[in-house]
Amino acid sequence: MTDRAGSSRRVLLVIATTTGGTGRHVRVLAEALRDRGCAVVVAGPRTTEEQFGFTATGASFVPAEIGTRPSLRSVHALRVVRRLARDNDLVHAHSLRAGAVAALTTPRTRPLVVTWHNAVLAQGKVRAAYGLLERLVARRATATLCVSNDLVARVRELGARDVQLAPVSAPAMPGPSKDRDAVRAELGAPDRPLVLSVGRLHAQKGFDDLIAAAERLSGHESRPLFVIAGDGPARADLERRIAESDAPVRLLGNRSDISDLLQAADLMALSSIWEGSPLAVSECLRAGVPFVGTAVGGVPDLLGDAGVLVPARDPASLADAVRRVLDSPELADDLSKRALRAAERLPTDASVADQVLATYGRLTDGAAR
Repeated sequence: MTDRAGSSRRVLLVIATTTGGTGRHVRVLAEALRDRGCAVVVAGPRTTEEQFGFTATGASFVPAEIGTRPSLRSVHALRVVRRLARDNDLVHAHSLRAGAVAALTTPRTRPLVVTWHNAVLAQGKVRAAYGLLERLVARRATATLCVSNDLVARVRELGARDVQLAPVSAPAMPGPSKDRDAVRAELGAPDRPLVLSVGRLHAQKGFDDLIAAAERLSGHESRPLFVIAGDGPARADLERRIAESDAPVRLLGNRSDISDLLQAADLMALSSIWEGSPLAVSECLRAGVPFVGTAVGGVPDLLGDAGVLVPARDPASLADAVRRVLDSPELADDLSKRALRAAERLPTDASVADQVLATYGRLTDGAAR
């Protein structure tokens, strides 16, 4: 990114351990910045470079092991980011952990942008510790970008000065590669409704509530089958819960054929306790699949009127909503049409990059004056 005076900005992007949408978002920004003439450095764990390939965009990568817990590596990461922050015109940290490292190391003479990608869901003493980090990051950042309106409200409550809503974009998926009936037969649902859920098997996703909802529908005359695409640390607990309840749920593990699964599904269900800008919801809308899910985080903003929303941690309401859509072809068809219309309003890589770059320009131009 070159300004009208012809000077190239140097931008440091700081990222913590991640395997999902945060890493992809940083990759999108790194590419957009390079395309516009910026010198870009990404600082983060080695695993993020291995997964997301920041250097393939032309950015430089410097290892800084910002993990889930404080350690000796955290001390090294602080030193690395402090050195890099002095050599760049602007620092942009992604997530609370990366934001805390950047807040502690970025000179006051450098603008600091922090994107909040997730809410803090921990409780007790851990929640109190995170609360201190939240306040530090919110008050130190020159500008804050949030992926959902509830995070905007939270950061403002903590004393942040310059806060904007900035949802992230979802990647375009390839089209289906298999016949719909073949996929349904493979999954064991050739002649019964198929309810799809996609996400990491983690407590935040509330899959125990989805299993409870499926159990409530096990006696429904249509015998819907629920399938969950994804893997993660909660797999063993979920497998045990499915076995104990005999709920009609299958764990599919990680899948590379989400397009095929969406084409085969009659409905997508989301049971999350919290979400920011969930990629699965964007994928569902683009595929025109009826959606039922929890009214949490950024989900209502993404959906608009294109889905049926229920409270989180309420399996009974989730089951009732799924039943209502499956029992009404007219409602399902209406939701499908609304999903396709909502997909046209989703943020794109270009619109996301434009918003972030406009923020950079405002901050660095002001600093130059």
